[in-house]
Amino acid sequence: MSTPLANTVIVLDFETTGLSPNMGDRAIEIGAVRLVDGKVTDTFQQLMNPGFRVSGFIENYTGITNNMLRTAPSCEEVMSEFADFIQGSCLVAHNASFDKRFLDAELDLIGKGYSGEFACSMLIARRLVQDSPTHKLGDLVRFLNIDNDGVFHRALADSEMTAKLWLAMLQDMSTTYQIDNPSFKLMQKIGKTTKAAVPRLLRSA
Repeated sequence: MSTPLANTVIVLDFETTGLSPNMGDRAIEIGAVRLVDGKVTDTFQQLMNPGFRVSGFIENYTGITNNMLRTAPSCEEVMSEFADFIQGSCLVAHNASFDKRFLDAELDLIGKGYSGEFACSMLIARRLVQDSPTHKLGDLVRFLNIDNDGVFHRALADSEMTAKLWLAMLQDMSTTYQIDNPSFKLMQKIGKTTKAAVPRLLRSA
C-alpha cells in the first residue's frame, strides 16, 4: 500500500451545541473539503438537527438558529452519509482533538467507524508558523494573508480556511526545506515534535 501524502486529505470542521459529547452535546453542522494532490475536488456541508434546542450563545456564535435546525435532517442521517464520504481518507482539523471527539461520538451512536487517521493543523501551525500572534484559525489566516471572505464559525467556511492553511504550510515546507511531497505521517510527527526540534526533523526528512 502506498504511503498517504499530506496533499490528499479530507479537512473537516464541526459546529456543535457545546464543548463535550460526554455532557450530551451534539453536532449541528459538518463541513468538509476533499483535497486530492493539493486541489479541492469535493465538499460536504450539512446542518443537522440534534433533537433539542440550542442555546442563544451557540446561535449567536455560529449564526445557526433553532429555526434553521428545525427542518434539518437528523444527526444520524447526516453522519451516516458523512461516514461514507470520509471512508479511507486521512483527516485534518484545526484543533483536531475537538472534532475527533464529536466525529467518534456521533459515529458511535450509529455503529459506524472510519479508517483514516487525524492530523491537527493547529498543533502543526504552532511548529511551522511560530511567529503568528495566536494559532486560532482566523488569526493564522490573517497572519499568512490567506484569501478569505471573513466568515468563521460555519463548518464549510472553516474547513475551507483550514484547507488553505494546510496547503500554505505544505508550500512553506517546500520553499524552506525542499520537501515537496510530505507524507501524512510526517505532518503528524511535526505536530508531536517540540518547536525547537522541528528544523532538525525537517532537514533530515
